[in-house]
Amino acid sequence: MLDKLAGIEERYDELNRQLMEGGSNYQKVADLNKERADLEALVEKTREYRSALHRLEETQTLYESESDEEMRSLAEMEIAELNEKIPALEKTIKEMLAPKDPRDEKNVIVEIRAGTGGDEAALFAADLFRMYNRYAERQHWKNEVLSASEIGIGGFKEVTFNIKGKGAYSKLKYESGVHRVQRVPTTESQGRIHTSTATVVVLAEVEDFEIYVPESDVTIEVYRSAGAGGQNVQKNSTAVRLHHIPTGLVVTCQDERSQLQNKLRAMSILRARLFEMEELKRRSELETERRSQVGSGERSEKIRTYNYPQSRVTDHRVNLSSYNLPVVMDGDIEMFIEELSTRDEADRLSTGADEDE
Repeated sequence: MLDKLAGIEERYDELNRQLMEGGSNYQKVADLNKERADLEALVEKTREYRSALHRLEETQTLYESESDEEMRSLAEMEIAELNEKIPALEKTIKEMLAPKDPRDEKNVIVEIRAGTGGDEAALFAADLFRMYNRYAERQHWKNEVLSASEIGIGGFKEVTFNIKGKGAYSKLKYESGVHRVQRVPTTESQGRIHTSTATVVVLAEVEDFEIYVPESDVTIEVYRSAGAGGQNVQKNSTAVRLHHIPTGLVVTCQDERSQLQNKLRAMSILRARLFEMEELKRRSELETERRSQVGSGERSEKIRTYNYPQSRVTDHRVNLSSYNLPVVMDGDIEMFIEELSTRDEADRLSTGADEDE
């Protein structure tokens, strides 16, 4: 680890030297400043760590050579203090060295689709949409519906929405997967508990320059928007359906009043999906033996169960349960996100340690 830290310090010093020299290439200066800022906190911790190691060595030498009991006692106290501080610094530095997901600070596009269970699944999809909307409000993020296909009783066959806020992807990326609900549907006259599902997909929002989609790869179809029950809500053809020919992906968007706005939103969703496909492919190639189950993007896994009769929500990936279902459905999902984030971090640290070996 010390060798790796030495290399980082050298790069940091080199960046400072280049910035002192300046230059007329403003883009290069901006890039150097960003790289320096990214390294600054790690370098500060590294130098604090080296200083603590040096102090410990000196104090141990003093303790062993000093005959004065008072001085030995002071040295012993400092040794005990440093022996607590150094492991804490090591832990912090290892966390800072762990590979980060470059998408963590991005906004997200969330897609929720009703799965098995008919109308009850669509109602559950609407419940999940409200849950994430409330969570976004708690984080002071902005939530905007991009596309929705409703059923007449207040559910969604599918709904796609954009959440904008710092670190949105770092929090919500763990929500991808199949969510399962166990409860008595409002339409159930016999009082029997039914099991239904909804699929959640969380995509990092992608900028135009991050993934290029040639126009020749996309066919565009326009049609009239339709509301719940199938009635037309627009006289003009403003809804847009994109078909990405190489992958077969289809994206629709109809909530905006203009065809152009719907096309722009649909392209944004398409780019995010394509970027996610490439990321999953890259991750699969890099992690053939050691793939993290947290944030892996596997859609088939039932990740969480919402049991209404027992007021219990269980996340199966970390075996964590909350027995206050109404609060969870009101957007208080932080306990699950924190636990999943902790496990993800541990996996990244472990992966980093294997690479060092």
